[in-house]
Amino acid sequence: MFQLSRTVCASMTDRHGSLKLFSAIQMMQDCSEYWKESEPDFRKCLEENGAAQLLVFRQVEILRVPRLYEKLTCSTSVFDCKGANGFRNTIISDEAGNPCYISWSQGAFVNATNGRLLRVPAEVIARLRLSPRYEMNYRSRKIELPDGNRVPLPPVPVQHNDIDYNQHVNNAQYIRMALEYVQEDFEIASMRVEYKRPVRYGASLQPCLIEHPDALYVLLSEADKVCCIIEFLRS
Repeated sequence: MFQLSRTVCASMTDRHGSLKLFSAIQMMQDCSEYWKESEPDFRKCLEENGAAQLLVFRQVEILRVPRLYEKLTCSTSVFDCKGANGFRNTIISDEAGNPCYISWSQGAFVNATNGRLLRVPAEVIARLRLSPRYEMNYRSRKIELPDGNRVPLPPVPVQHNDIDYNQHVNNAQYIRMALEYVQEDFEIASMRVEYKRPVRYGASLQPCLIEHPDALYVLLSEADKVCCIIEFLRS
C-alpha cells in the first residue's frame, strides 16, 4: 500500500467550496503513480521494457464530498496482477479515517513505442506486495449503454494541457470534459469510466450524451470511434 496526504486547496474546489470530482481523480492518479516508487522491481521491469501502466477502467463510489481545507489521505494498493493487467483499490479518506471515495481500477502494461501489451514476468509479480481486495460493490468494467436518444454536442479540441508524459490525453482530463455536461442539480453518487483507445494532441473529440432520470452517459469519440465512455449515477 502507498499513501499520499493532501489538503483540499482553493484550486481543487468548486464555487461552493467542495472538492471537485476531477481533483479527486487527479489525487487518485497521483497516488497510483507514486506507488511505483514503493515497488522498485516492478518499476524496473516497466522501464527496461519501455512500458507504462495505462488505465483501462475505473469505478468510483462517492460517500461524502470533502470541503475546503480538509486534510485527506489517499491510499492505493494492488489486489491482483495477471499477465498484462493489474487491479487496484484507491481510497480517499478524511482526517478521522472515514472513506470519502472508494474506487477500483484495472490497468494494462503497454509498450510505449509499439503499443503492445507487456506480460509482467511471474517472478516480478511474486515480489509485488498485494493487499486484500477492498469490500465494495464491484460493477462490470464493460459499460452497457441503455436505449435512448444520443444527443451530439459541439466537438472538443484536444489541447496541450490535456496531454501527459505518455503523449496522449491524461485519463483525468476525460472526466473534466465529461463533467461539463453534468447539470448542477445532478448529485453524482457513482462513476464508471471505460477507456477504449488513446487520443493525442490535435485530435477533435465528439461528445455525445445519453440521458436517463438517474444516469448520464457521456461518449467521447474521435473519427467515429469511441475513445471513452463515462457513466454518472445520481444519488
